[in-house]
Formats: sequence, structure tokens, C-alpha cells
Amino acid sequence: MPVLSFAPLLQGDYLGWLLAGLRLSLLLTGLTLLTALPLAIAVALLRLSPRRALRAGGEAYVEAVRCVPLLVHMLFWYFGMPELLPAGIKAVVYAGDIEVASAWAALTLYTAAYMSQDIRSGVRAVPPGQLDAAMALGMARAAAMRLVILPQALRITLPPLLSQTLNLWKNTSIATVIGAAELMTQAQRVESASFRGFETFALVTAAYLSVSLVLTGLAQWAQQVVSPQGAKR
Repeated sequence: MPVLSFAPLLQGDYLGWLLAGLRLSLLLTGLTLLTALPLAIAVALLRLSPRRALRAGGEAYVEAVRCVPLLVHMLFWYFGMPELLPAGIKAVVYAGDIEVASAWAALTLYTAAYMSQDIRSGVRAVPPGQLDAAMALGMARAAAMRLVILPQALRITLPPLLSQTLNLWKNTSIATVIGAAELMTQAQRVESASFRGFETFALVTAAYLSVSLVLTGLAQWAQQVVSPQGAKR
């Protein structure tokens, strides 16, 4: 029976590889949040627009993204999208870290489609009379949405947005298929070099679980804060 030992993986190059992968996974999560949330808000507002063409555009984006697996999005942005660029720009793209850029683009579009659904529900949960009152006071519809409706909607949707962040954190692992050096890619590298598959993936499981539990705790805390019971405390 093989002897299990985590000690070789907690020092030297192996530990450095795993920590580098963890840092990139967290970086991808943070960068995607910064870009996906504004895009999600814009798509949600498009779907709530009184103009039919804008609503159709928002709905088409959401359905087109949600009906395609994230794996396909990753592969498209890595293999397909660069081929549509002019030769000069394509050379610059391939000279850079195209794996991380492709993963970031795919995760942003995918996450924004799901977040927009939550934000749209949050906007619709705000009493419609508030928008009418703001416009009656002389505010334009766009200003009323930005200053009156959206702050309340984002507060309402904070728990589901944190849940989407948890999904985003786990989805970063799919970037391994395009060679991005995130946690799963580095774990495979460590396993291949050390031949310690159980220990390697046990550590990776612990890392994913730890971050996921933190995000789950934040979502539960946010749920208590925004709930009527939490507001009375």
C-alpha cells in the first residue's frame, strides 16, 4: 500500500506551482467580477427598456450565452476569436498571455448573462411607484434608474450575486482546457511531476472548498442583512 505524505508538496517548486495557480484563479475571479457586473447591469437594463428593440437585444444576448456550455465559450475565445482579428493585432494577441485573456473574456460574458437575470429580478422587485415618483419630480428615466432604482435592486440581489460569484470561482477551473495556468492546470503539473495524485488533488479540493465556504458564508450573511428580519436587528 502506498504511503501518503503531503510534505513533499508543501515545499519547493510544488508548493510554488500550486500557490501560483491559486493566485491566478483568484485573479480571474476578481477581474471577471469587475467586468461582468457592469455588463450584467447594462444587459438587465436593456431587458427592462420600454423600447422593444433594446429588450430583444438583451434577451438575445442572455439566451445566446446561457444556451452554450462554458467549455465552448472558452474554446471559441481561445481558438476562434483571435482568427477574426487583423494580422498585426493577432500577432500581438498571440505574443501575450492569450490563455488568461481568453478565459477572462469567456468568464465575463458567461457570468454577466446569469448575473443580469438576478439584477433584472431585483429591479422588478422594487415597487414601480418609486420610478414613477422620481420621474414625476423631474428626473429622466435613466437618472431615476441609476439613482433610485438600481441601488435598491443591487441591495436586494446581493445574496444571489454572491452565489453567482461562487459559481464563477468554480468555473475558473474550466480554463485548464485552454492551458491557463490556474489552480487545476498547476495541480495536473504537480501530479505529473510528483506522482502523488491523491495528495495533490486533496490539497486542490481543500483550496476550492475553503474559498467556496467563505463565499457561501458571505451570501448567508448578506441574506440576513437584506431580509426584513435582518433589517430589524
